[in-house]
Amino acid sequence: MRLPAIIFMPTPQLSLFLNIIALLFIIVFAAGPTGGQGRRFSALLILAIQVCLRIIAAMNPADPKQALGAVTRLGVLAWHSLNQLLWPAVCINCRTSISETDNGLCPQCWDQLLVCAGGDYCRRCGRDASKFGLVQGACPDCQGRQIHFDAIARCGIYGRGLQTMILGFKNGKTELDSVLGFLANAALEGSGFSAEIDFFVPVPLHWSRRVARGYNQSHLLAAGLRHPTARISTDLVRIRRTRLQPAAASAAARARNVAGAFAVRRGHGFAGRKICLVDDIKTSGSTLNECARVLKEAGASKVLALVLAVAGQDAT
Repeated sequence: MRLPAIIFMPTPQLSLFLNIIALLFIIVFAAGPTGGQGRRFSALLILAIQVCLRIIAAMNPADPKQALGAVTRLGVLAWHSLNQLLWPAVCINCRTSISETDNGLCPQCWDQLLVCAGGDYCRRCGRDASKFGLVQGACPDCQGRQIHFDAIARCGIYGRGLQTMILGFKNGKTELDSVLGFLANAALEGSGFSAEIDFFVPVPLHWSRRVARGYNQSHLLAAGLRHPTARISTDLVRIRRTRLQPAAASAAARARNVAGAFAVRRGHGFAGRKICLVDDIKTSGSTLNECARVLKEAGASKVLALVLAVAGQDAT
């Protein structure tokens, strides 16, 4: 099989030839109306040329298989360069341009997210608390309160970057599930109760809200959790549409709002099982508390909770 002669052009001549092409593209694109896109294309073209020269310089003209392999690699490189030009990577949160190695978010969004993530918290209610301030595993805020779930794990507090992402996730930006799912899995691994879980149960939406939104964000989160044995169960349902709870509502008003709003299906299989509720935000805890109460009445031996954020605290 005869290969194109230009493949075996001496390296200095080929280098000059390709760099002239690059210079012409730079002049045309930089001077044209494309602006930033032209500069991006020029940078990609120069990078591609540098890689091409290295590959061609290492080729052995006497070995057709090696030469064909090099041509294939050049084709792959050209495809990736064209893909980056036509569909440049953007931050899935704020839509600014990013590099392929930024893992979906721009540096600013990562910084804002990390401010909200981590930190010591009460494993009973999820609020910020130093481990030295706990008494019998509970912080001062939750001591003396009736909490039906046995423990909680959280990704962070509801503020800044995490708040923006959760609101976006609830309102159509389902592509954020990659980042939020990563945080949820990290929180689950650090919870101390991951090995106990038999079922993940997403906190359900009323059917009317589910139809209007098109999805249940808690179910999407649960679907992204990594666990060797636990399965997702949707046998906890919301049987009554509740009012949207304003931020100023008291904990007692929130509890009254969700009282009697949940039930389990017949043949649920929760009896004797350890359940992990999955939700996006815990505010007063009324929703999680009511869900846990219903699950325990259905026979669940233990009810745990995993949330993305706990609200009512400042990101400092």
